[in-house]
Amino acid sequence: MSEHRDDDIDPQLQELAGRVFDAARAGDGDALATYVDAGVPVNLTNEKGDTLLMLAAYHGHQEAVQALIDRGADVDRLNDRGQSPLAGALFKGEDAVVRALIAGGASATIGQPAAIDAARMFGREDLLELLEPKPE
Repeated sequence: MSEHRDDDIDPQLQELAGRVFDAARAGDGDALATYVDAGVPVNLTNEKGDTLLMLAAYHGHQEAVQALIDRGADVDRLNDRGQSPLAGALFKGEDAVVRALIAGGASATIGQPAAIDAARMFGREDLLELLEPKPE
């Protein structure tokens, strides 16, 4: 069995992956939708374990976040540092993204730090109501 190395990956595939991740960072929801609809995995991750959703959320792109959620992105997928897209968006103060992720079913209690803990730490009382578990 041969060891897989990055320089063994087709350069065209590497270029495509770069364009997809760039679209997530830039918030190009239309391009992301096109790529995912054409077969790019919606939960594709980069070398840091960041998904397309994590990158779009962290950079404050609510429309791109929604396009990925609509295509089945895992809203609770943690990156290699144990961070969730919800906590990343909260940390960056991206309220519209936080609301989209909550509406998409994101958990406020996973990851390090959990989004709910970050909201408390930053004094985001306005978001705590959304993040706190609902009594059953």
